[in-house]
Amino acid sequence: MRRFAKQLTYVAIGLPLGVAYVILIAGGFVAGGLLGALWIGVPLLLVVSGLVWRCARLERGLANRLLDARISPLPPIGGSRGAGLWERLRLRVRERSFWRAIMLLALKLPVTAVVAGLIALGVLAIAGLLLLGARGITGTSGGYIGPFSLSPGIGVVLCLLAVPVGVLTVALSDWMAAVLRALSRALLVTSLPAGAPVRETLAQSLGDRTLSIAYWLQDRQEFVDERGYPVPLPEPGSDRAWTAVDYDGRRVAALIHDVSLEATPELVQAAAAAASLALDNERLKADLRARVEELRASRVRIVEASNSARRKLERDLHDGAQQQLVAIAIDLRLLRGRVDSNPEASELIGKIEAKLGAALEELRELARGIHPGILAQRGLAPALESLATRAPLTIDCEIELPSRAPASVEAVAYFVVAEALTNVLKYAGTDEATISARYEGDELVVEMQDDGVGGADPSRGTGLQGLRDRVGALDGTLDVVSRPGAGTLVRARIPCNLTAATGQVRSAGSEYG
Repeated sequence: MRRFAKQLTYVAIGLPLGVAYVILIAGGFVAGGLLGALWIGVPLLLVVSGLVWRCARLERGLANRLLDARISPLPPIGGSRGAGLWERLRLRVRERSFWRAIMLLALKLPVTAVVAGLIALGVLAIAGLLLLGARGITGTSGGYIGPFSLSPGIGVVLCLLAVPVGVLTVALSDWMAAVLRALSRALLVTSLPAGAPVRETLAQSLGDRTLSIAYWLQDRQEFVDERGYPVPLPEPGSDRAWTAVDYDGRRVAALIHDVSLEATPELVQAAAAAASLALDNERLKADLRARVEELRASRVRIVEASNSARRKLERDLHDGAQQQLVAIAIDLRLLRGRVDSNPEASELIGKIEAKLGAALEELRELARGIHPGILAQRGLAPALESLATRAPLTIDCEIELPSRAPASVEAVAYFVVAEALTNVLKYAGTDEATISARYEGDELVVEMQDDGVGGADPSRGTGLQGLRDRVGALDGTLDVVSRPGAGTLVRARIPCNLTAATGQVRSAGSEYG
């Protein structure tokens, strides 16, 4: 009965609206056409066309709410505000959807009137049967029904006949509502262009703009979205539901839609079956993207594990061998104090101290090359400045890093500059260079530039190629510009918005430290 009441409401509202639509279309366009020779005619036609489109949107809302038509939102009407009046009007009248909206509004009154008349006949028939039946049962009025006199028995029969007439009226109302719903969908549903995404096509056909698709990956036993990320299916009792899609006996996807669509499962199943082949193709693409994402995450894990191992090795050198050598140096100083009277012994101790100092310095340089402690403790900016200070040439630092990047990003950026600086010292033939570091959007950009001989070939040697691999592992890029006689520029761009996989790897990599 609730559905019948909604249908009656739609018909009751439709009659006055149909009259208003006829007045709008006939009066507005006729007046605009007659005044077309004057300046006011074109603006009037634009206003009327805008009102027609608003009325079409109103019809869409009524059909969705009262007839469950599930019509997708209408697109904006053609003609931008920046164009002239004639151009805007020309763009609107060239759209098929605009003329279909006019047709719907023009048919609203006659179609609704026919439906209202048929329903009214059914309601009047029910009321007449019940009234005559009541008179026959109570004996308040005589008369005949055909060849039969209006007796109590005939009155009972008439009342009983009201039941099938009522059922027939409700069925007729459902059928007429289906006709009105089909008319609204036929004239208001805009067709998508050929090759439109399968999700848009399904959302259009089912009238659910929130519809989404989850693709089933058999080897991973989970649903993923088009980017390859896992998708949880809605729980029972929520405002969302899902429908499985199979192709050739295999699960390929799930349609996640509004829970109200569960009332029309045959519609959802029909749309899913029609799109099963396209969904299977999209599933293969989602599977490929998921594998690419896994590969990218594995490359990040390799970089993180390598950085963790470097940090651990640097700490072991600092806290182990380096401390032992420092302790030996102290012992040698104590020994010197005891053998000052022996010149030969003092000279030998001095030589040992010199060798020990050289070994300590080499060990410190080795530790810095593996992973400088200042990088982990203070960040990339101080580490690059320290690198420039120790270099045996003049380096101009242009570093603007107001915040720290992820540890893996800082480590890769540091070693890019360190390797580039090593190449400058070996091959550039210059005593001046520039180090720069800055953020550009979500990327960290580090550059090493010199004014040396240039002509560097990145394909020769493994240093820059190894750096390119490390930068690429974080989805970054490494560019080398080196023209003969014009110096060399090494530039690395590294994204700083790493995925959650990086954080998971960082915690897993703590076992190295």
